[in-house]
Amino acid sequence: MSNPVRIQPDLQFVKDLQQVGGDTLKRCYQCATCSVACPISPAVNPYPRKEMIWAQWGLKDKLVNDIDIWLCHNCGTCSDLCPRGAKPGDLLAALRNMAYRKVAEPTIIGEWMSKPKHLPLLIAIPAIIWLVVWIIRAGMLGSFFPMFEPAADGHGWQVVAEGGKVIYGGLFPGDFTIDPIFMATFFAMVFVFYRSVKKLITSFDVPKTFVLSGEKNPSMFEAFKATIACEIATHTKWKKCGDDTEADKQKFMGHFTLFYAFIALMIVTGTIAATHWGSNFLRWFTGLELGILKFFGHTPLNLWNPLKLLAIFGAVLFVYGLAKLTARRMRQDTSKHGSSWYDWYLLGIIWVVGLSGIFCMLLRLANTPTLAYPMYFVHLVSVWMLFAYLPWSKLGHLVYRTAALTYARHVGRIPMETKEEKTFVL
Repeated sequence: MSNPVRIQPDLQFVKDLQQVGGDTLKRCYQCATCSVACPISPAVNPYPRKEMIWAQWGLKDKLVNDIDIWLCHNCGTCSDLCPRGAKPGDLLAALRNMAYRKVAEPTIIGEWMSKPKHLPLLIAIPAIIWLVVWIIRAGMLGSFFPMFEPAADGHGWQVVAEGGKVIYGGLFPGDFTIDPIFMATFFAMVFVFYRSVKKLITSFDVPKTFVLSGEKNPSMFEAFKATIACEIATHTKWKKCGDDTEADKQKFMGHFTLFYAFIALMIVTGTIAATHWGSNFLRWFTGLELGILKFFGHTPLNLWNPLKLLAIFGAVLFVYGLAKLTARRMRQDTSKHGSSWYDWYLLGIIWVVGLSGIFCMLLRLANTPTLAYPMYFVHLVSVWMLFAYLPWSKLGHLVYRTAALTYARHVGRIPMETKEEKTFVL
């Protein structure tokens, strides 16, 4: 006779889960429609039915260590077909929201990111940093809205009383304001992600899988390559989730174009930084200068510079993709799909980053310093928020889900795309 298993529900966990998007989980009556309907759920121990059971019972330990919440792409099929309106897709999203809050340290930032009442504090941190820089530089230059012309030695900028131009790098020099601050922020973000991903993978409880062919599971590197090639770069799972409705097409195109917009802008930023600092080091240590380095690394770039054209193309993709995602979220049926604070925060901060960047370029070309410099200040604040808070925001799933998908392939929870093998799961 088997021994009874005593279940100890965590009621506070259930309440917390309901607050971050899982407010309809009590409607579920375990018909399993969601797991049957999901086009990408594994055949053995499929999600999200088991997650609905665990959530109703308050089994926190089961859920926080569940790798399957990261395998879901939140296509919404399960929620569309749920006869009770329990929104299983929203539950998995809510579990990921809780993970953002707990997996990355310091966890206090995760708490701030989870509630709109903390938004003023989140804005105040970078606003104070950049305002201090602005005040110091204004004191050095004699104006909060200076106009510039090229310096006499051909390096940098000098303030002029009349006839100058708006130059963001003159007021906020990259060499000793923007670059050091953003590099420190970037490496801090990478360090937080490293610790968080390590913690996440260590916590995963994955069923033991036996491959009948006797072949070994792929290495983490092989699994990572497959994840990038078959999911991240091509978004093939989005199409497998379904692209029949207009909402499905909007979601796919929105994510796809926004992803490559970020890639384009990342290439632009990285190239400018590399050529700028390469030119500096070359001049400092050899006294030589290469025209190609100055061409790509000396800002502001000419409008016909290839990097500037790529940046403009990336900005267009950026706005297009973001508009698609925003339109879809605003039009979705709230009886089947919900939107949490994490969703609206991410959309909001990306909109501010994109629009402030576009207006910065237009106001600089219009040469209106009283509007251009405040807009650049807004851009600096929003970009810092996007990256500094990334491990605790919904956009962090780009890293966490990639890690989970890689590990799931490594242990056999999901198959490598080039192989079709029968498995037994214990």
